[in-house]
Amino acid sequence: MKIVLEVTFRMGGVSYRGHRWEENALVFEFERLGDAFIQVLSTRKVEIEVREKPEKVLIELRTKEGGKVLEATERDGVYVAMEP
Repeated sequence: MKIVLEVTFRMGGVSYRGHRWEENALVFEFERLGDAFIQVLSTRKVEIEVREKPEKVLIELRTKEGGKVLEATERDGVYVAMEP
């Protein structure tokens, strides 16, 4: 089964690092670790193959200040999220 994630970040410089399962949640890992970033909306699209549909899809964003966890919602077969 293909999972498509589209996540919009509030600043550039975000790198996709992979994904993992935490129980029934699929967690996509991103990071933004530099010092200066362009203040512009940046959308990243990731497609992966999984064996089963996750109960929820989470986005983990690691930054120098710590991190954030966002939950994606499904729209027409695509999981979407936006950094607050």
